[in-house]
Amino acid sequence: MPRYRAPDFSALGLDQTPDCRFAPAPADTVLPDGFLCTTNFPTYVRVGGQWRMPDDPRMDSHVVWDPEQDKLAIREFRCIKQGDLVAVATAEDGSEGVFVWDKGFEHPVEGEGGPDDAFSFMSSDVSREKPVNYDGLLAAFEDNRGEKGHILWVIGPALVHSRGRAAMEWMIRQGYCHGLLTGNAVPVHDIEMALFGSSLGMHCDGSVAPGGHNLHMKAINAVKRAGSIQAICESGQVDAGIMKAAVDCGVPYVIAGSIRDDGPLPDTITDAAQAQAAMREHTTKATMVVMVATALHAIAVGNMLPTFCVRPDGSLDELATIVVDQTEFLVAKLKDRGTHQAFGVVTNAQDFMRVLQLELQGRGGGAGPIE
Repeated sequence: MPRYRAPDFSALGLDQTPDCRFAPAPADTVLPDGFLCTTNFPTYVRVGGQWRMPDDPRMDSHVVWDPEQDKLAIREFRCIKQGDLVAVATAEDGSEGVFVWDKGFEHPVEGEGGPDDAFSFMSSDVSREKPVNYDGLLAAFEDNRGEKGHILWVIGPALVHSRGRAAMEWMIRQGYCHGLLTGNAVPVHDIEMALFGSSLGMHCDGSVAPGGHNLHMKAINAVKRAGSIQAICESGQVDAGIMKAAVDCGVPYVIAGSIRDDGPLPDTITDAAQAQAAMREHTTKATMVVMVATALHAIAVGNMLPTFCVRPDGSLDELATIVVDQTEFLVAKLKDRGTHQAFGVVTNAQDFMRVLQLELQGRGGGAGPIE
């Protein structure tokens, strides 16, 4: 990935522009007229004659200035409090003290874009006919493994049903997962597999388990009886799987509920605002995000992500965002909703997870777990 190129405000003629204007919020969750709505690009706000970047970047939110703490932060609409000083600007070109920089990770290629390139084959963003740059993906995983980064996984139940479960467990135990965001179904069917050898009543060979339609309900009941996912894993009843690996390795997880959830599990957050806040604690840390077989969670998390991450030394890197699905539709839908940095892999969850595991093992990534 290209290194970040910060804007040269002098060269852009923006070193003498006015400071951004701030206006107080008239009431809780109410914004002043002319409020700025953020994007997921690096954004600079001019305060006290200096261009500064706010904390906690994300799209569809608002810049709040706290003069007492000398802090600029980006807050969601629902977090705005009466009296908060909210950035007011209609232009993002720096003329009103707000500058959105969308060229920080561009790396022009010599000869690109000339008349000879006006027509080309295979020019779509993503297609099942195009090769997947697995070398680039594997390098990103290695660059962010263990203490080197923070890899956030967003997964759907098809990963469990399609036999990607063992590979996901391996990823967690080998230090390739620092946080897990999912819905109620993933832990339910993962634990069902551990207890009964089936996922939604289906064995790994595709055969149907006797009475399989109620096995996931029995799994939910077992977790409820134990009190939590952690409790049932530590009791020894669940001895393998994604949630067992997460508990063993101390990998945090957020389970966001939905209207049609069975149970739900005691760990499932059924309040949407609370679930979003819990997820946001992890998206702000992410240096890499991998989304597999989940449309709704992928779009939800995508809306929380900036296009970049801030490393411990203060430098900016492009946020590697991988989305895996069987169809081009989800990738296009995700990009259309603002997560334009997402790199699409059109394949099924089982194949992606298995290839990833085998390739990382072949590179020495499976020599042992990260302590």
